[in-house]
Amino acid sequence: MHETIEKLLILQDRDRKIGRARAELENIDPQRQMFQSKLATVQTSLESNKLRLRQLETERKKLELDVDAKKQLIEKYALQQFQTKRNEEYRALAHEIETCRGDIVKLDDQQLELMEQAEDAQREVAASSQAAAELKREIANQTTQLAEREENLTKERAELESSRDQLAAAIEERVLHRYERLLEHKGENIVVGIDHGVCGGCHMRLSRQTVVSCQSEQDIVNCPNCGRLLYYTREMNVAVAE
Repeated sequence: MHETIEKLLILQDRDRKIGRARAELENIDPQRQMFQSKLATVQTSLESNKLRLRQLETERKKLELDVDAKKQLIEKYALQQFQTKRNEEYRALAHEIETCRGDIVKLDDQQLELMEQAEDAQREVAASSQAAAELKREIANQTTQLAEREENLTKERAELESSRDQLAAAIEERVLHRYERLLEHKGENIVVGIDHGVCGGCHMRLSRQTVVSCQSEQDIVNCPNCGRLLYYTREMNVAVAE
């Protein structure tokens, strides 16, 4: 194998590792945002359940006040009955008292219904609180791991980029420039083999002349179809079409 190709293969491996490290680092913030979004959703649900519970309690207390008001009216009407001497007025007051008592029964039924709803709401609040607490602990743990991963990746990338610079410096500038142009346009698969007589990058069949030039190891050979840098090893099947 041509010496420069060997250096390029090492450089290509380094570039691939740098690319993976960068990709992982770019995904760190989206993961953090995803964690916060999950927590915010659960927290919103908890606050909604708490608000519902408060509303039910407010409604129940209002009903209690309404019941007290009806009881006061009954006392008032009963006193007026005691004071009146007119049968018609007495019967009218009696009717008002019965109406108030009927209203109290309805209000009591509404209170019981609200109490049942409040019990359900309390259970939902308890469940939401537990879910929020568990998720908060889980996210705190994941965030810590993510921060550690970010620190390690940042260090790893810096080391890889430093060694990459050293590797690049050992390659002829003309060849390095060709490699880096291909890297920009073709992705990380730049230096490719010719197994089975085809380019390992574009998978187009190569001419015999191209394969023989690559086998001679006298110069750097490009794929005539995609421009990638070609190499071969004895383990490769280099048979080509006639």
